[in-house]
Amino acid sequence: MAEPFKNLINAGTVQSAAKHLRRAWPAFDSARFARRANAGLDGLEMKARAMQIADALDAELPANFGQAASIIEAALAPAGAPPADGGGANAAAGLRGWIVWSLGEVVARRVVARPADLPRGLQCLHALTQRFSAEFAIRPLLRDHPAAVWPVLRRWAEDPSAHVRRLASEGSRPRLPWGLRLQALVEDPSPAWPVLEALQDDPDEVVRRSVANHLNDIAKDHPEALADWLERHLPGAPPERVALLRHASRTLVKAGHPRVLAAWGLGQRLRGRAALTVTPARARVGDELLLAVTLESSARRAQTLVIDYAIQHAGARGERAPKVFKGWTLTLAPGEARELSRRHSLRPITTRRYHPGAHPVSLRINGETVAEAGFELLP
Repeated sequence: MAEPFKNLINAGTVQSAAKHLRRAWPAFDSARFARRANAGLDGLEMKARAMQIADALDAELPANFGQAASIIEAALAPAGAPPADGGGANAAAGLRGWIVWSLGEVVARRVVARPADLPRGLQCLHALTQRFSAEFAIRPLLRDHPAAVWPVLRRWAEDPSAHVRRLASEGSRPRLPWGLRLQALVEDPSPAWPVLEALQDDPDEVVRRSVANHLNDIAKDHPEALADWLERHLPGAPPERVALLRHASRTLVKAGHPRVLAAWGLGQRLRGRAALTVTPARARVGDELLLAVTLESSARRAQTLVIDYAIQHAGARGERAPKVFKGWTLTLAPGEARELSRRHSLRPITTRRYHPGAHPVSLRINGETVAEAGFELLP
């Protein structure tokens, strides 16, 4: 069984923080910090662990923010690529990895409490993000001081460090998972446009992926804005930007948004016939479904098809919650018949609760429902 993700933040994280902070500031009470940070740590979920360690850091670092920020920076490992798994808690050279989440939280709390420290706080986040990420910490600062933070993000979009450039996009996403929702940007994403435009052709794939996710966030609230972006930036785009924009379009392609489909040459209805079967007809949580699709073209030309399927999940009170799943993207030749199949797991996951009842399943081709089937989920 895989190790729980939350265990990446552990007593070793605390021990390393104590060691390097005491190295940077000999007056740091590492024993008291460790007692507070480790109290009941194993029983907490991941975010709660990061926040408890932040509480302990906040209590033990100097009250003067300039001094505290300098100590944090002095305790860091040399700047470089943060580890892919967020590890590095025990690195001999200094702090990096998951402890940076807690350090960034301390910076954010201090600046929110005393806005005069905003410039020094941004300077510290610039250093922290190069050892892991400061995408959570910058959000309350952007919420409270947008006029001061946006010019900094625009400068960071041209920073030599790809990790700083990524922060300019990732930290300003309207709906960052696990992060504070930036409601002002949910309502009006226009402040982000210059940053995203500067970064969409970034040489680093990690930065481009952040831009794609940011654009996809915007698409959920402003689909026409994403369609406008595609119409401006897709024609003649290099392959890397095409891949970015395709990833940014995923929510609206699944939803069958006409302008977005048209931008990708997918706006045409299926010319021909489609059938869908789902087996077994009755299933339980943990089972696996088999979706079988039959396509027959009646067209004289090839058709490019984006094929998804939507399951209407039963709710606890009889309501239905549709969820669209990615299926296939293919070209159907003139007169061609093709059979497709896909296995769909009903294994429990943390983001979805299953409830007994009928579950209609619809097949969508280029955004249009063309066939329907379903299954019953047993208690």
